Amino acid sequence: VQLQASGGGLVQSGGSLTLSCVVSGIAFSSNVMTWYRQAPGKQREWVAMITSGGSTNFVDAVKGRFTVSRDNAKSTVYLQMNNLKPEDTAVYYCNADLNPLRARFVGGRSWGQGTQVTVSS
Repeated sequence: VQLQASGGGLVQSGGSLTLSCVVSGIAFSSNVMTWYRQAPGKQREWVAMITSGGSTNFVDAVKGRFTVSRDNAKSTVYLQMNNLKPEDTAVYYCNADLNPLRARFVGGRSWGQGTQVTVSS
């Protein structure tokens, strides 16, 4: 599987960004797509996920601020981030899993290039 995240950048607190992740090498539409992030000095954590059927779930820290969507025709998953906070500063990654119960776990995965999001106060 190849995973290419993009769309990060430097934004002021309260600003917005939309991340994209293009995926190849798998049956995209069958997979749960999950966004993760890794802040400096911290472990990678899941942030948001969207199932093959379009159901979404978010970690508490981003609920109400982030939305996740997918375009199966383009094999792309998006993360719309609003009202960004300095604590959202991290490298963001996407990944795929056929099992929604396993999708939030970071272990045992191959990772593509992430995209840096920096939120200034």
